[in-house]
Amino acid sequence: MRIKLFVCSYSLLVIQLFAIVVSGKAQSSFERKTVNIGNTGMSVSNFGTIGNPVIVSNPDAEPSLEYPINSGVEHLFEGGLWIGAMVNGQPHVSTASVDAASGYTTGAAGFEFSTNQGNVIGERSTLTYSDHYSPQAISHQDFVMDFTDSNTIVPGTSIPITDHTSPLGAQVHLESYAWNYSYADYFVILNYTITNGSSQVWDSVYTGLWTDLVVRNVNVATDNGSSFFNKGGVGYIDSLYALYAYDVNGDIGYTNSYGATQFLGIVWRNNFIHPANDSSIVSLGFPSPKTNCNFWKYKTDDALLGTFPADDLLKYSRLSSSQDFTNSTFVNALSTANNRTDLISAGTLKEVLPGESYQFTVAVVCAKQLQANPMDAPEARVELNQHLGWAKRTYLGEDVNENGILDSSEDLNVNGKLDRFILPSPPADPIVKLIASENAVDIYWTNGSEHSIDPISHEKDFEGYRIYRSNAGEDLSVQTSDKVHRIAQWDKPGNNIGYNNGFDQVALTVPVHFDGDSAAYYYHYRVEGLLSGWQYVFVITSFDKGNEELNLGSLESSFTSNTYRVFCGTEGKIFDSKKDSIQPGVFPNPYHIKAAWDGSTTQTRRLCFYNLPARCIITIYTSGGDVVSILNHDENYTGEDTQWFSNYAGDEKQRIFSGGEHYWDLLSESKQTITQGIYLFSVKDLKTGIVKTGTFVIER
Repeated sequence: MRIKLFVCSYSLLVIQLFAIVVSGKAQSSFERKTVNIGNTGMSVSNFGTIGNPVIVSNPDAEPSLEYPINSGVEHLFEGGLWIGAMVNGQPHVSTASVDAASGYTTGAAGFEFSTNQGNVIGERSTLTYSDHYSPQAISHQDFVMDFTDSNTIVPGTSIPITDHTSPLGAQVHLESYAWNYSYADYFVILNYTITNGSSQVWDSVYTGLWTDLVVRNVNVATDNGSSFFNKGGVGYIDSLYALYAYDVNGDIGYTNSYGATQFLGIVWRNNFIHPANDSSIVSLGFPSPKTNCNFWKYKTDDALLGTFPADDLLKYSRLSSSQDFTNSTFVNALSTANNRTDLISAGTLKEVLPGESYQFTVAVVCAKQLQANPMDAPEARVELNQHLGWAKRTYLGEDVNENGILDSSEDLNVNGKLDRFILPSPPADPIVKLIASENAVDIYWTNGSEHSIDPISHEKDFEGYRIYRSNAGEDLSVQTSDKVHRIAQWDKPGNNIGYNNGFDQVALTVPVHFDGDSAAYYYHYRVEGLLSGWQYVFVITSFDKGNEELNLGSLESSFTSNTYRVFCGTEGKIFDSKKDSIQPGVFPNPYHIKAAWDGSTTQTRRLCFYNLPARCIITIYTSGGDVVSILNHDENYTGEDTQWFSNYAGDEKQRIFSGGEHYWDLLSESKQTITQGIYLFSVKDLKTGIVKTGTFVIER
């Protein structure tokens, strides 16, 4: 029976790791960081694993493979690199992660990669405004790390790595790449440089990415143990060399997306090892490039899926061969809910000599699952195919014909070398400031996007701006920015692109500046008629003209960078005894448990206090005068003390409040659910000292 990491096992893991840290030697050993620049949140570690297994039992943990970001929809338990080779006639396989109930734990069998002391994860960015800007960066967010299978004892400890007695001696340098562009914010590329650090020749080398893809919504899933993992279907797209997983009967209506891994290519001795380049590789006398896909039941032998690879011989067999995806019985079985893990691999490299290196590159890709019957019909995978196509295009860069050679017509940036990981660039994100008030929001933005130069055409190709917004009442379904509707657009006149309506409607005569903000805001748009207390998602983007020569349509700037969750309401007040017209209140009043905006648990409810001072203390009492809860409010409040906002309102940094409202989760100071009845409250203005009171009713 498969029972994965839940509270008890997680606690043991934490105790183990912290015991190592306290020992004084492993403070810089295991490290995990999260890719979060775009619409995908994915964890990587310097022990060669990807994903964050604790997300299964702790939805507030750093994402494992979350898409869309802040949605709670996870697509991965854990994964990791596999390297297999024949050494002196015997198969040797080193694995960063394997089928394991708790994911990575210190010294566990199958977790055979580790990092040496001091090898922490580095970060770089091509974004000039980033704290991690570097001319050496490849993407908007690079993570850079090194690990090896050479250690047989976990560094900084005396704990042996179980059953790891014959390492390959692999030295691995991993760089992960991610972008925030709206057309490329759904994948992470993993670029491994693998060096034979041993004195032995590796023959017949295969390299793969093992993953335990699991698509579930951790904000709503209530099942535990093996029942969490046995709800998924899987498949393989041979034309794009990608395997994928989706939710069959777990959290239907709360997931509706795919998680996938995709083989992009191997570069060995300056040769592009990929089935697309088969004829060239074979003509050089090397083995024909193959991509292999394998699924198996978690730790279980199966008549259809085959034997669970428990040893190096079976692991190498999986790395070096593929299951039969022309067998309809086999393929149909994959669409049924079950508990499977998977492996995408490629080879064969004839040999890797001592000291020799090669690159192995894969992508981890997510996409919406479009409505179809059956649920995994080809039309359901339309967006997945598009996203896999963009990941492939990004990797290929200038190598359009996939031959691994810079042909004369391919040198887009005229630097004389074959560049991979190249994306056409939309205009820069406009810098945006939103100000919420009662029933309205004012949107200001800068004009920097208009000066952006496309890295391929070397032209200023800015065209215009767009504003998107969600509708009132969509609070529980707009955890992400993908459910918004365009409400306004302004673009350059005099061409055949867009509305040709110009910018006069929104251009300010004189740029606006705000205290403590160095930006100059050249544009302003006010949206009125909004309902206070409801969540509205606003997205502000810029877009370009596209490039006919490259057959590229108009490209739009990042949605995730400029996504804001606005809660209109009253601005901060000043209580003055001479102005009794200002009276704090509560809405809705009466409050009905299980209101339309309430979440699925007792921790995800919200009731709003309004007409509050900029700084105040709210005290809630029973009708008998007992204190139920005390809330401290200031005008910079972002819902941080209420679980509803963590589940349904995205990143705290992108929430916009009016300054005079505060939400309460209807829990007591001891976090107990309150009963129905009449409640009293007082609000003390910390500036004037004046206290005002009111009442509200809770009904079931």
